[in-house]
Order: sequence, then C-alpha cells, then structure tokens
Amino acid sequence: MTEPCAHCEPGPARPRWYAQPRTWAVGAAVPLAAAGLVWPPLRATTELFGRYVAATWWAIGLGLLLGGVIERFVPKEYIAKGLSAPGPRTVLLATGLGFLFSGCSHGCLALSMELHKKGAAPAAVISFLLASPWASLSLTLVMVSLFGLKGLVIVMAALLVACISGLVFLQLGRRGLIEPNPHTVRVDPDFSIAQDLAQRLARYRLTARQVAQDGRAVLRGAWTLADMVVWWLLIGFFLASLLGSLIPHEAFARYFGPTLLGLAATMLAAAVIEICSEGSAPLAFELYRHTGALGNSFAFLMGGVVTDVTELGLIWTNLGKRAALWMLALTLPQVFLLGLLLNRW
Repeated sequence: MTEPCAHCEPGPARPRWYAQPRTWAVGAAVPLAAAGLVWPPLRATTELFGRYVAATWWAIGLGLLLGGVIERFVPKEYIAKGLSAPGPRTVLLATGLGFLFSGCSHGCLALSMELHKKGAAPAAVISFLLASPWASLSLTLVMVSLFGLKGLVIVMAALLVACISGLVFLQLGRRGLIEPNPHTVRVDPDFSIAQDLAQRLARYRLTARQVAQDGRAVLRGAWTLADMVVWWLLIGFFLASLLGSLIPHEAFARYFGPTLLGLAATMLAAAVIEICSEGSAPLAFELYRHTGALGNSFAFLMGGVVTDVTELGLIWTNLGKRAALWMLALTLPQVFLLGLLLNRW
C-alpha cells in the first residue's frame, strides 16, 4: 500500500468562484468592453477589443492545448536531472525549457521555485524564469498573432537576455558572489533521460482507453493553464482597447516614442504597471501600433518581468538577496540596450 506523502497536507480552501478576483475582473472587463454596442462613446473601445480577440483566439487556444500536452507528457524529473550541473549546457537547457513552459510571468514562479528546491543551479533558475514569460511557446503564438514576424524578434531578444544572464550567474556562483543552492543533491550518473524515455515509450499502449485518459489529462492541463492566464488576457485586451481608443495618437508618440526619453519612460511604466505577461502583450502592441517603436514594446514586456516585485521577492527569499540584486543589475541594462537597438532596426 502506498504510504501517505508527508508533504501532501491539504492547503487552504479555495474561494468559491464568485469570491475569486478573476471572476470579478472578467465580470467587469468583458461587459465594459462590450458596452460600446449600446453606448456610442465606447464604440471604438468595443471595436478594438473585438479585433484583439479575433486576431489572437487561435493562438491562445493552440498555446493552451500545447501547454496541456507538455504538462501530461514531460516529467518534472527530466527537468531536475538536466538543470543541476553548473555549466553552460545547463543554462541553454533551462532557457529551452522556459520556452516550452506555457505559463504567465506569475505562473512560472511556482515551477522555478520548485526547480530550485529540487536542486537546480541558480543560473538555471534565473534563465528559466527570464525565458518563461516572453519566450514561452504559447506566448510566442500570441506575439506573432499581434506583431507578425516582428513578434519573433521580441521572443529571440528575451531568449538572449535569459541566456546571457544565466551565463553570468554561472561565473558569479563560481566566484561565490551569489548564494549557493542548499538543496543541491548528487545526481545519479547512471540515470539517462533517453533510456527512461525509451522505456516509457516501450510501456505505452496505444489503446482507446489510454488515448481517452491522455486526452482528459491534456484537457485538464489546458484548463488549468487557461484558468491561470485567460482572465489576464481579457483584462489586458480591455485596457489596451481603452487606452488605444481614448488616448490620442500624438500623446503616445510624444511620451513613448523611439527616443532615449521615450524608452526610459516606457521602462518606468513597465515597472509601475503590475500585470501578468499575457495582459501586457496587447498593451505592448498598442504602444507599438501608435509609435512604431519595437524596442519600446520589448522594454515594456521584458522590463515588467525583471522589475516584478513578486518575482524579486521570491528570488530574495529563496535564492538569496545577492541573487535578486544581481538579477536586477544584469537584466535592466540588457533590456535598455536591446530596446535601443530594436528602435534603430
């Protein structure tokens, strides 16, 4: 008989649906976005909201489905195995896994802290954390649906920041300038992900019952992800539609244009506006639509991630205060420099 898990104590009861903040957020954003159907002053807001939904629904749905597939078929043990060694290969792997993880900037925090507790190197945790929000597979689809191929440029820039930061963290760790991971364990050298995967495939039986079981698990994973991110998207769509329809084009161009001051103002706004990555995507596109400053859009997206108070607080309390300060000191100059280069591109 399976022994009870010592760490599986029941958590706090989840509030009923009508008491959850997301219910109130969506319940307010959607009716306000649709108010233009009956109230002419908000007609432009409603039309812009509809265009956002029409442009991104397929990307959102596909991203959620892929997230469910990854949740079902990619064991977390593979992640723990590949992210414990303090080397460049670990950083590249962490960045790649961050791309595959379909979660928002807040959703990836839980998994990154779990990786830390499983013994992942600090450099791997930082690379994963920086790559997840804006280089994730699901968000890549949303970015392409909004920005076209230029959305891929933003994604590649985010991956570059994640890689560079992780590589620098490797050197900081070797010099003792950041806190070591106290949870690091000795990895079994005989364990092979390839062999384990081969064994799993050999044991897998393609039957109607198994397919149905996998399908339900994929849908549950997709639903969990949707519960995490879709309400942020709807709020972001509404805010972007409201700003895009009410703020004059000249105001965007004047204060957030492709200049040094405009880029600095954009990064300051990103630090002040506390919103999930999915909700920031339409706001960044609205900024790009009015100013044509791709670098400012990237700075708004990535700057919001690296200055997020929740993220910095978790790194401070789990990885250490030096790790949190170094992450801030490393990422902000990179984001600003890449923003300048993208504005000149």
